[in-house]
Amino acid sequence: MKIICQNKKATFEYFILDTFEAGIKLKGTEIKSIRAGHCNINDAYVIIRNGKVEIVNMFIAKYEQGNIFNHDELRSRELLLHKHEIDKLQSKIKLEGLTLVALKCYFKDALVKVEIGLAKGKKLQDKREVLKEKDTKRRIEKELKNSYK
Repeated sequence: MKIICQNKKATFEYFILDTFEAGIKLKGTEIKSIRAGHCNINDAYVIIRNGKVEIVNMFIAKYEQGNIFNHDELRSRELLLHKHEIDKLQSKIKLEGLTLVALKCYFKDALVKVEIGLAKGKKLQDKREVLKEKDTKRRIEKELKNSYK
């Protein structure tokens, strides 16, 4: 599995409760641009519209050798999930007030997959706790490194 792009901000902003692997419908020039590594999902989010799951604001740069049939960079792309998975996600979103976030985009064999997470938003206090834990962990590692010298 080769990771193309990852949304590191999502784990800081949200509690990830469950993850799903979804295929993505792409055009020819989009897959060529992704293989070149020109993809970004930092601002992307996932919605369910008319019983179909779509990823919005996923940036895939235009293919350099493309012609007039080149794709739009920020278009909505359909994600491929089973019907029972879509129903499960839709019910959790409506009942529990959760949201869907794109976590990472990667190659699985020759196919592009997107990992989406069922997430609950963090409050400011939770974010501060995470920063404190990172800071203390960094200090401990620094002290251990200095003590070995």
